[in-house]
Amino acid sequence: MANRLIGTFVGVVVTLLIVLNSVYTITEMERAVLLRFAKVHNADVPPGLHFKIPFVDDVRIFDGRVLTLDAPAERFLTLEKKALIVDSFAKFRVQNVSKYYTATSGDQRRAEELLKQRINNGLRNEISRRTLHEVVSGQRDELMVELVGKLNLVANDELGVLIVDVRVKRIDLPEEVSQSVYSRMNTERDIEAKEHRAKGQELAVGIIADADKQREVILANAYGDAEEVRGEGDAEAAHLYASAFSQDPEFYKFYRSMSAYKRTFSQKSDILLLDPDSDFFKYLNNSKSP
Repeated sequence: MANRLIGTFVGVVVTLLIVLNSVYTITEMERAVLLRFAKVHNADVPPGLHFKIPFVDDVRIFDGRVLTLDAPAERFLTLEKKALIVDSFAKFRVQNVSKYYTATSGDQRRAEELLKQRINNGLRNEISRRTLHEVVSGQRDELMVELVGKLNLVANDELGVLIVDVRVKRIDLPEEVSQSVYSRMNTERDIEAKEHRAKGQELAVGIIADADKQREVILANAYGDAEEVRGEGDAEAAHLYASAFSQDPEFYKFYRSMSAYKRTFSQKSDILLLDPDSDFFKYLNNSKSP
């Protein structure tokens, strides 16, 4: 009885294992190939629930989504033989499952390594036909389009993958070249700065000279106007003096003498040697005591 139960249990387990090993599922995000006796029997298994012969068929499942290949930076030469360090990445997905399995044995790392070689060769060929300016800015988009087209002719036929896009993340000059380029750029900027500074100083000198000239002209015109006004004032004052003093000439002479005495003897230490009979003391000599 016990042996019969054990035999039944073993039979159920074996049956269950056979059933589980004969059923498999492929999702929408996966691609698969069915092998029978290690040879491709179904090159592209569609998504869904499927059955296989246990221990005879084998299913290899691959990622069917768009994958990213981040290639290491490589050194390339332009048309002018100038070295560039180009850091790029690619987007790809499995297109032909049978070829992909045959070329890479389903190993994604091997597929990426083979793809890196072809991308680097393609970049090297495209960059070598263009100048530095065209690679950096002028024709980068055109370069990528041509590269993707040429890569797909090879990648689909040899690896069974489709190159969706190739993009350049960064383009640098080699370290030994960068320093000399930066030094030259600094020198050029210094020269340009000195030219701007010299032009500014020249312009400043011209502005200052013009301002000084205008200042002198303004001062000269103001001085001329002032002298003219002063002359008119002096003439008017002289006319008024003459009109006033002509009414009494003797008083005018007396006033002039008093003004002269005041200016002459303004300081106690002033000394004046004159003849006592001089006309200068006319009004002093003729003064009478009260």
